[in-house]
Amino acid sequence: MSELITLGISHKTAAVELRERLALTQGAVPGFLREMAAHPEVHEAVVISTCNRTEITLVVGDPVAGESEVLGMLAQRANVRPTELAGSIYSPRNCDAARQLFRVAAGLESMIVGEAEVQGQVKRAYELALAAGTTGPLTNRLFTAALQAGKRVRSETAIGAGRASISSVAVDLAQDVLGDLARRHVVIIGAGETSELTARALAERGVHTIFVANRHADRARSMAQRFGGGVVALDQLPDQLGRADIVVASTASPHPLLGQEELELVMRRRAHRPLLLIDIAVPRDIDPACGEQPGVTLYDIDDLQAVVARTLSVRSIEAAQAEAIVEQEISRFAEWLGALSVLPTIRELRDHGEAIVEQVLAENAARWETASARDRARIEAVARSVMNRLLHEPTLRLKTLGEARSHGRLQIMRELFGLEGGPPTPAVEAPETERGDNVRPLPRRASS
Repeated sequence: MSELITLGISHKTAAVELRERLALTQGAVPGFLREMAAHPEVHEAVVISTCNRTEITLVVGDPVAGESEVLGMLAQRANVRPTELAGSIYSPRNCDAARQLFRVAAGLESMIVGEAEVQGQVKRAYELALAAGTTGPLTNRLFTAALQAGKRVRSETAIGAGRASISSVAVDLAQDVLGDLARRHVVIIGAGETSELTARALAERGVHTIFVANRHADRARSMAQRFGGGVVALDQLPDQLGRADIVVASTASPHPLLGQEELELVMRRRAHRPLLLIDIAVPRDIDPACGEQPGVTLYDIDDLQAVVARTLSVRSIEAAQAEAIVEQEISRFAEWLGALSVLPTIRELRDHGEAIVEQVLAENAARWETASARDRARIEAVARSVMNRLLHEPTLRLKTLGEARSHGRLQIMRELFGLEGGPPTPAVEAPETERGDNVRPLPRRASS
């Protein structure tokens, strides 16, 4: 029987030091998807990789073999032994795996509960898997349902009120540390969606920013026109650091863009005038050792959790309503998931009964060789009637197994009647693409 599994790591289970080692850039995802799908037990795969989580949704034949293989791939990527990931990886199955994805899409698993960006991240992850050819009947239905659940949460609750995001929290942190930002010189490294949200939050506080970007210079220029400021190339970053009060880094670079030695030279030229660095990228853009420089205060994405705590109480009522919506959508998905296995099992059960009737009739044919054709027909009819009555109640019970947690009961039924293996997953036409956080206190990292 095919099973749905999620293998994941998030800000709830691991620090950024480990998360960044498992993070996948958008360009790396297709190759990793195809690598997983090459394993005979992995039938479908989708990868979600954001600053706060890497989650792999799998449909596998043998859950133990499939999970072990993918866990080994993750461990190899992080350059650690699989056992070292055990305390940080979560691996829900079937409806629990679906619930995890629904909660992610609804923003309930985000560092900032209700953030809107995660909906787009889930959709892009699904589209990447579609393009790579690693989705199938289960993941197609699952991700369509998860996105629908997220859409319902945002339209029927106010969980996303205030447009809070990692970017806006980073700006709140800068204001907490430095006070009024209006006259501060701010440099944003990167020109992606997170950088745009950062620029918007800064503009609302009257700040004009300088964007540092190479690959997406055109996008950076467009943002500079909308929010004020200018654009420079990455090789001009040292000059910008010499004038900056605040640097917010958020790129998709797999390696740090700002190292300790480079920053040491900059700080000498600044005469160690204070510099605030906020790194919200995963993998990190700024070498953690930069925080050891005199005059430098460095925060990474995990350090934002104390600031995030302010938003949790405000959204608690809306989150409870969102939880109820997610459970409604999970019930619908569970009915569909149960039907995938129930219908083939009913068919196999009837075929099994027919086979027994034929076998018994054949084994006893010599006993009524003198019987007339009419008598033999009556004997066969009685045998089939007994079989039908015997299977009537199990068939009715099977048809009710559309709710959550039906998989275990279905497997027991198959074992009782000696049905070999698990039921095949029927072909399904691919649809068109369309619980609390442990908050760490903010570390005291400010240097003299």
